[in-house]
Amino acid sequence: MIELRTPAEVEAMRPAGRFVAETLATLRDETRVGTNLLAIDRRAHDLIRRAGAESCYIDYHPSFGASPFGKVICTSVNDAVLHGLPFDYDLRDGDLVSLDFAVSIDGWVADSAVSFVVGTPRDEDLRLIDTTERALDAAIAAATVGNRIGDISAAIAEVSHGGGYSINTDFGGHGVGRIMHGDPHVPNDGKAGRGYPLRAGLVMALEPWLLATTDELVTDPDGWTLRSVDGSRGAHSEHTIAVTSDGPIVLTDRSFLGVD
Repeated sequence: MIELRTPAEVEAMRPAGRFVAETLATLRDETRVGTNLLAIDRRAHDLIRRAGAESCYIDYHPSFGASPFGKVICTSVNDAVLHGLPFDYDLRDGDLVSLDFAVSIDGWVADSAVSFVVGTPRDEDLRLIDTTERALDAAIAAATVGNRIGDISAAIAEVSHGGGYSINTDFGGHGVGRIMHGDPHVPNDGKAGRGYPLRAGLVMALEPWLLATTDELVTDPDGWTLRSVDGSRGAHSEHTIAVTSDGPIVLTDRSFLGVD
């Protein structure tokens, strides 16, 4: 069921959005060559505890997960792009890292993801990341009253295909509110003018993600981490946004922190 939030409820979601934004900015700043993925998870866990927030991941066990996730952040590295389960791995020079983080504060959820390179970047990785970020910007711009879900999907696809990338639609954006994953599903490819009409109060996590040379995924033996079938690298960008009569509000915006 698709739920619309009142202006007061959208305001009540701001603390969760701000905390998620601040946490991802902190973790990105602290993550460098030599950082262990389990240390990232421990740091995120500590920040959650200090804020009195609740992790949306640690007990999460959807149909596609082999078991409860057991950690508080997704850390996907290089050819991993989604649902990366943290493990004992020290990041190496040039690794492409995606951090995906969601919490609940006062019963309201926010969800966001960022991708970056530690150490010396490769041009092709920077272009991949930039494409997901530009696709996210286009998706947010399309999230206006009177448009439809298909307009968001088409905006993501235009940027992604324009960069020469193919698109997997198995996992995409989703409604956000009292739970992390709700209706509507927002595919990363679609036709403009189709789908559910966007109304004020609709809150969604929009999340373009791309693989460099494929759109096919395989699941790690850990039962969670999704990797490219051909070993090519992936990137993932995500924000929680609210559709309002005055335009979209990015609840997980990091620009106020002086970061992208």
